[in-house]
Amino acid sequence: MKSYSFEIGPEQPNGGRIRRSTNAVDGLIRGPDKNVHTLYDVLQYAVKKYGDADAFGYRKLEAVVEEEKQVTKFIDGVETKETKIWKYFQYSGYYYMSYKEASRKAHDIGAGLYYLGMREKSKIEIFAPTSLNWIVASHSAFTQNMSIVTAYDTLGEEGLLHSMNETEVEAIYTSTELLGTVAKVAVKCPTLKIIMYSGEATPEAIEKAKVGNVEQVLSMDEIAAYGRANPREAREPEPEDICCIMYTSGSTGNPKGVILSHKNIASAVGSTHEQLHSYVSPRDSMMAYLPLAHVFEFVTEHACIFWGVTLGYGSPRTLTDASVRNCKGDIKEFRPTLMTGVPAVWESIRKGVLAKINESSPNVQKVFYKAFAAKAWLQEHHYPTYLLDTAVFNKIKDQVGGRLRVAISGGAPMSIETQRFLSVTVCPVLAGYGMTESCSMTTLMVPELYSVGNVGGPQPCAEIKLVDVPDAGYLSSNSPKPQGEVWMRGPSVTKGYWKREDATREAFSDDGWLMTGDIGEWNEDGSLSVIDRKKNLVKLSNGEYIALEKMESIYKSCLYIGNICVCADSLLPRAIALVVPLEPAIRKMARQKGVETNDWEELCTNEVVKKAVLSALNAQAKSGGLKGAELLFDIHIVSDEWTIESGLLTAAQKLKRQDIGKRYKAEIDEVNSKQIK
Repeated sequence: MKSYSFEIGPEQPNGGRIRRSTNAVDGLIRGPDKNVHTLYDVLQYAVKKYGDADAFGYRKLEAVVEEEKQVTKFIDGVETKETKIWKYFQYSGYYYMSYKEASRKAHDIGAGLYYLGMREKSKIEIFAPTSLNWIVASHSAFTQNMSIVTAYDTLGEEGLLHSMNETEVEAIYTSTELLGTVAKVAVKCPTLKIIMYSGEATPEAIEKAKVGNVEQVLSMDEIAAYGRANPREAREPEPEDICCIMYTSGSTGNPKGVILSHKNIASAVGSTHEQLHSYVSPRDSMMAYLPLAHVFEFVTEHACIFWGVTLGYGSPRTLTDASVRNCKGDIKEFRPTLMTGVPAVWESIRKGVLAKINESSPNVQKVFYKAFAAKAWLQEHHYPTYLLDTAVFNKIKDQVGGRLRVAISGGAPMSIETQRFLSVTVCPVLAGYGMTESCSMTTLMVPELYSVGNVGGPQPCAEIKLVDVPDAGYLSSNSPKPQGEVWMRGPSVTKGYWKREDATREAFSDDGWLMTGDIGEWNEDGSLSVIDRKKNLVKLSNGEYIALEKMESIYKSCLYIGNICVCADSLLPRAIALVVPLEPAIRKMARQKGVETNDWEELCTNEVVKKAVLSALNAQAKSGGLKGAELLFDIHIVSDEWTIESGLLTAAQKLKRQDIGKRYKAEIDEVNSKQIK
């Protein structure tokens, strides 16, 4: 059996031996090439090697199409019809910028920023959606050894201002859609002098942004013009210089700024290259739409730049055909061969495919499921599947552009069922695991060792050990699978948090290991499975521990579920859950069960509906291998969707567990009270 990892060194205190990737036998990877040590080097390497090739694809907004729709609502049980205006977007096809053009523009903007008063080691905030301009703005900073500070474009005014003031930024790059938000906080940031924006801004919007100590509000093109008129040679950063202070959207309190040096990110790019370079080529193209303020996307895009892979920029709101008119959605227009996503994206694709299949005739459904079983068997035994793909699965693959060869899932645990389903119907979905503090580089699956239920082996830039958690029974001596808290170290790991020595001390052991807080187990093939978060392990009143995130990843596969938060009280014997349902599936089920009301809130509280959803969830749990203590006692169905804007999800689509608990405290208490009676 091929193995992902091997053991090195002696037994560790309170845990198992250290493991490394089989691709790091001679030492940990520190970069993708002997001459590439910084992100500035990454782009310059691509300029020299790929030059005039298509590097970055982007679309132009041609029109906003408004449509009137009749919406039926039930208010106090009375059917009411309202007319609403829905906005859709009409985009051009893809235009492309070469590596040379992108580098030239970045150097011009960097020189322009220097002319306007920025200096080496100055900090520029990037507060904008993922786009070509985001990448160019970041590299303009790197051309003059400036550092970027990243904040999710959904972070909100308070979080944005916190990141700006804590790092004392002197400039900010944003988009015209967010210029108003920047204007509101700029007056409270005394160090801010320059606002750089992309897009078309009105004179009124520009004037409103000239507040506090802001001296200049200029477009990227205007600053580039200053740079061309006042050229300046690049001031290349050193590997230990700060590349990025990345603010994570934590579930509690103010976000923390993770300090990432150029060395950290170059080693992460090098590790990705070491693992995947034989599977990609400059002929490939990747759909780029996840937040670049998330380290997973940031590192992946720079790996693509190093490989010469064309990046096609899109947006979650225009990714599919649903929100565009008179044009294709980004993914069908760009037709990528590579794609990254978080579990919420993959769950959505799977449930969309299944919804269409379930609407088809019984004969079509029978053909699909037989073809699915046959292809799964052929894949498992490494036989070709061309005939089945041509007859059945290429129609599904067309929904993601028709050319997708491989995808990577990161950011949170993905259910085994979803991974298996998409790997049969679309393409292999490789799982990875990491965190901002490790530049997303802890483990990664590779195609030749593809399997489900694990997150691959250690990245070549990292070494990992599992440390015992005795209270929960997670021990490195457990057989057949050693278990424990995942600790890691290596050149991709941060030195700490910006101006937060307390948080840094809390995250690192005395001898320099990053204590991830995740519980993992080693598999026979040397891969790692992450089975939960240490802080999300709950000991029930019957003495059994349950793992909340592990349970949620399995329950999410239920076709009635959009999202779920499992809640457990150590004074009670069973867990309950708050459930965000999928409305079309719930309405269809309610009709089949003879539930007469059409009012959505009434449907969510209907006992027949609730019992059916609870039964489906527990059936899903049993098929997913959950034990008796992990089955749900009861549920509460919520009628509102959880979103980033509502404050119940992080920008990485993770649950804000504490905020959800506060919002639904009364409902949780009511459901739990049934266990006490």
